[in-house]
Parts: sequence; C-alpha cells; structure tokens
Amino acid sequence: MRVLLVEPYYGGSHRAWADGYRKSSEFDVTILDLPARWWKWRMRGGAVTLAEQAAELASTGYRPDVVLVSSMIDLGLLATLLDRVWGRVPFVMYMHESQLTYPDSPLMAPDASYGFTNWTSTLVADAVVFNSEYHRRVFFEEVRRLLRGFPDHRHEHLVDGVAAKSTVLPVGIDLEWVGPPVRDGGDPIIVWNHRWEHDKDPMRFFAGVRRLHGSGLRFRLALCGASFRRQPTEFLEAARDFGDIIVHYGEATRKDYRRILARSDIVVSTARQEFFGMAVLEAIAAGAFPVLPDRLSYPAVIPDRFHDAVLYPDGGFVDALARAIENPDRLSLVPGLSEAARIYDWTRVAPRYDALVAEIAAGPGA
Repeated sequence: MRVLLVEPYYGGSHRAWADGYRKSSEFDVTILDLPARWWKWRMRGGAVTLAEQAAELASTGYRPDVVLVSSMIDLGLLATLLDRVWGRVPFVMYMHESQLTYPDSPLMAPDASYGFTNWTSTLVADAVVFNSEYHRRVFFEEVRRLLRGFPDHRHEHLVDGVAAKSTVLPVGIDLEWVGPPVRDGGDPIIVWNHRWEHDKDPMRFFAGVRRLHGSGLRFRLALCGASFRRQPTEFLEAARDFGDIIVHYGEATRKDYRRILARSDIVVSTARQEFFGMAVLEAIAAGAFPVLPDRLSYPAVIPDRFHDAVLYPDGGFVDALARAIENPDRLSLVPGLSEAARIYDWTRVAPRYDALVAEIAAGPGA
C-alpha cells in the first residue's frame, strides 16, 4: 500500500515523526515536505506548494492509497487541490499540536484564525489522530469554546462527529540507540532538551536553577534545544551566570545529543504547553530521572505508579528538583521508568499506524 505523508513543517519532532514512520512502516511511505520555518505561512500557503509537489509526483505515475498529513496546514485547501491531481483520496490528519490550545506568544497578537483552520481541517479529514488523550480532550473543549463566540451557524452540532472519527496514537520515538546510562561520578547533570521558546517556560526553569545554585546545591546543566529567534535572553543570562557548570549549550548533532542524554541524571519540564513529550521520553528511556508538572500530557505518558515520585504540583518545581538532586534513591526508579518509556519506540507504535491507515484506505464498511 502507498502512503503519502505530507509534512508542511519538516523539522524537529515533526521530522522525527515523519522519518520514523517511513522507516518503521510495512507500507511504501513517500514524504512531501516543506522546511520548518514561518509556521503561519505554512498554514496559509503550504497547501498550494505541496499540491504542486504532488502534481510532479503524479506525473511519474504515482498515486497514493491514503494521505497522512500533519496538522500545520489548511487541509480543506490541500484536499481540493489534490482532488484535481488524483481524484478522491482518503485523508488521515495527525494533530502534532493545535493553535487552539497553544499559549499566545508575548511577542505576537492573538489570532484565532489559525485555530479555526485546525477546526475546519478536522472536518475534511476521514480520520483525526491526536498524539495524546490530553490533546484530544483539550482540543474539543477549545473548539466548542471557539465556536460559541461566533454570531450564528456556529457548527457546534458538528463537533461530536469529528470527535467520533478521532483517535489517539502517540508519536513514535527511535530508541534503538539506547543503552545503559553513562555516569561519570560527578555532580548530577540536569538536561533541558526543549525548544528555547516561551511555551516551554525557560524563565521558570532558570529561576529555579538560580535559587538552588544559590542555596549551595551542586549540579551541572546541559542546555539543549532549538531556538527560533536570536539567543533568548534567559539562555544568554544562563550562559553568563552558570558557565562553569554548563556541560553543553545550544543545538547538538544527533550523535552528540544522544551522548548527552546518556550522561544526564535528571530531565526537567516547566512547560506551559506539552501535547505529548517526545524529548522528555527520549531522556527517560536513556536513563534520566524526570521532574515534570502534574498536568498537560505528562500524567498520561508517565505510568500511575511513578506519579508521586515524578510529578510536581503547581508551584512545586523548585522543591521537586531539589529532591531529585539530593536524593540518590531516585536512581532505583530509573530502570522502571526507562522500560515504561520504551513502549513509544517505533517498533511498537508503527504497526498501530499501519492498521489505522489501512482501515481508512479500505473505506467505510471494509
């Protein structure tokens, strides 16, 4: 079976998702993509460019059985343009994130139009897939809230139909490389491996680090992740103030990044938004002890038996991180946490994707 995977934002976790499924699927997966920049333009105009790429592919005789498309696009427009290329093909929409629930940037004015595009795209899709149950729940809560704000013909009667054709499939993660943790016997390494953006709340993280560093606790920092604006102030200040305890700063090659995770003792999140938590789960699988908020997607991806040890309440980040640094007993939980994270390896997740796309390709009643 031929699966055309359309990724309008081919970078970071989106690229890892696309490449991971192509590598692990039993089907013939072809990727059409655009570079991971200017996300607003991708949602506005990406469908046109990707449809042009599809037309070039069709000229070689290619025709997909199903199209698996990532969420940063206007699927209504893409479906219309692809209908001119191939006629009717079924669409599965994968919701990496949604603009309905994404925290507003302090640098940008709020704009509900992108969230509305997410909504209309789900209407077009034959199946809608969310990367976590948390994401599915908050998406439909926010859709209803958005639609209630319009003057008439609010579409509210359509929400249940979209929910009925939705399901949850986690982001697969390539964990074949994971081996035993590599400890060097020095002060524990705390890894930050998130985007250097406002929704991950680096200000809260560094405020906690400053407080603990000032109290005399000994630790080291590995500051990994991509930045989409010039060096954020929080990280520049960290480089200045914590340079003597920073073992890595900035983006890393894949090889170096995996080496850092294998060395790291603790992985943290202070995120204001997290739809799944791929980076955290990579670090956990590699042997890092997680310190995570008791909200967002984390209570779902962390097994219940670890919640008391791993999840902190609102306002509890500093105390939770201090306990992780000071308490070597945390290491006894690492093997169980690592094994729990491995359920998200592509070797286990890809067959579930294959089953879904095969069902949608076969059509209703098949």
